[in-house]
Amino acid sequence: GQSYEIRMLDNRKAGDIPEINGKLVKSIIRVVFHDRRLQYTEHQQLEGWKWNRPGDRLLDLDIPMSVGVIDIKTNPSQLNAVEFLWDPTKCTSAFIQVHCISTEFTPRKHGGEKGVPFRIQVDTFKQTENGEYTDHLHSASCQIKVFKPKGADRKQKTDREKMEKRTAHEKEKYQPSYDTTVLTEVR
Repeated sequence: GQSYEIRMLDNRKAGDIPEINGKLVKSIIRVVFHDRRLQYTEHQQLEGWKWNRPGDRLLDLDIPMSVGVIDIKTNPSQLNAVEFLWDPTKCTSAFIQVHCISTEFTPRKHGGEKGVPFRIQVDTFKQTENGEYTDHLHSASCQIKVFKPKGADRKQKTDREKMEKRTAHEKEKYQPSYDTTVLTEVR
C-alpha cells in the first residue's frame, strides 16, 4: 500500500524515433513474478490470490500523487497491471502501490521473512496509424520484494547483519545500496 515513484523519462538519443515527437505514448506497469518457476504458474497463483482477496488489486496507481499521467486504465481481469498515456517531453511520475506481499506466494513451510521476488515491469508503446497503442518502444524492469513494515525492518536488519559477517572480498560480489533504482532494459 506504500506509494513508490516511477519517474518516466524519454531516454531516446537525438534523432531516434522522431515519429513520437509531440505525441503521447502508452505505458503499462505490471507486477509479475521474477522467478521463472513461478512465471509458469503465474495465472494460477494470481487466481488463488484473487480468490482469497475478492475485490482487491495487486497493483494500483496513486492518482493524487502521480504527475503527467493521462487516461489511466485498470482492467478488472488484470489485477497486476495499470496503464496510462503520457507525454515524453513533460515531467511524468507514476506512483504505484503494491497490495500483496512476497510471503503470500511462498509455501507455508518457509514462513518467516523468506518471500518470493516480484518484478516491476514497464512496457511502453507508440501509436500505430490506426490509433492503437500496440507498437512496442521499450521495456524495463527491476526486482522487488514486498513486506509489511515490521517484516521489512526485520529483513533489512538480518540482511545488514549477514553482510557485516562477510569478508571485504565477498562483499564485492553484491550491489551497493542506492536511494534510486534505475530500471534495467528488458530485451
